[in-house]
Amino acid sequence: MVNGIIKKLGEDLVNNVLVRFPVKSIIRLKCISKRWYTLIQSTTFIHLHLNYQTTIQHEFILFKHSIKEPNEFISILSFLSGDDDDGFNPLFPDINVTSMSSNFNATFYPLLGPCHGLIVLTDLTTIIIFNPATRNFRLIPPSPFGCPQGFHRSVEGIGFGFDSISKYYKIVRICEVFWNPWDDYPGPKETKIDVYDFSIDCWREVEHVNLPLIYWVPCAEMLYNEVVHWFATIDMSMIILCFDMCTEIFRNINIPDVCNNLTHKQYYGLVILRGCLTLISYPNPISPTDPINDKVHVWVMEVYGVSKSWILQSTIRVVPVESPLDVWKNSILLFQSKNGHLISYDINSNEEKEHILHGSPGSLSVIVYQEGLTSIPPGSQNSSKAHNF
Repeated sequence: MVNGIIKKLGEDLVNNVLVRFPVKSIIRLKCISKRWYTLIQSTTFIHLHLNYQTTIQHEFILFKHSIKEPNEFISILSFLSGDDDDGFNPLFPDINVTSMSSNFNATFYPLLGPCHGLIVLTDLTTIIIFNPATRNFRLIPPSPFGCPQGFHRSVEGIGFGFDSISKYYKIVRICEVFWNPWDDYPGPKETKIDVYDFSIDCWREVEHVNLPLIYWVPCAEMLYNEVVHWFATIDMSMIILCFDMCTEIFRNINIPDVCNNLTHKQYYGLVILRGCLTLISYPNPISPTDPINDKVHVWVMEVYGVSKSWILQSTIRVVPVESPLDVWKNSILLFQSKNGHLISYDINSNEEKEHILHGSPGSLSVIVYQEGLTSIPPGSQNSSKAHNF
């Protein structure tokens, strides 16, 4: 009886109904009939569902933090939803990322994305791509590119995104190779660009022109308009270095003139605020706190790629900030405080909150994402397979 009614429903009607359901419910609905299973698995439906889940009501938070144990730091992922009071509730139990435990620090473990509902977690050696909604993940094979004996290869920047021309995902790494003897000063640095191309399931090196030096800060490596963004320096001036995922070409974007002098008094972060690339300028967290003069400046680029379109959106005072993290509900800036707590600041109401979420100071990362049914890109026959967590 039920199957008979389902068969009579038009495909457009079924699509319009199913796209409104959360991923967890849709996965269950695949069991209703073979027709629905095929429909839900189709690329067309996955895209329809992803495009429908684009309002702030469909936003979720992936919260990464680390806890210091006697001999190591343990990285933990929390999957959260929000309520009307801007509180955060767990979607399911936390996950202990044992493959990314460390005995020396917990700071340099970035979250990358989101891109079509997919997120990358890395400690710059191990790279994991996963879908927080379907709870599928896959381990990316390590880069085969090393360096000669006596040299050192360091990862200075990393990014994740989608190439809309080839229709495949990519991971890009900016590396520096230099002579690093134990009894002498390091030698000159040579920049290398590695790209993991999901279309061929392997790493390859990319030719490039001379690049500025990456200036690492916690909240960079931002994906926007199919372009990955990092901070970099040229002649003691700060700029934004961009890598186009489609053309694989680098270019620079200037930041506001009042920000571009490299004085180390200010740190910077990149977020997306109301659909625009946004620069967060905040006091160097290493400097002593100055309650009177310490301010956070929010600069918005009104026309993407046009340096003259930067405008100062707002200037705010918040508790001592370790770094910005992301934007929640289009108007709530998320920060980590110097004591390792998650704090939020609503730029509409000027309301500041300290949340119970916390971790080892400096270890917090946040990705605000929309749920999606996007499958983990499969690897070759010899690659690791997708698993559930």
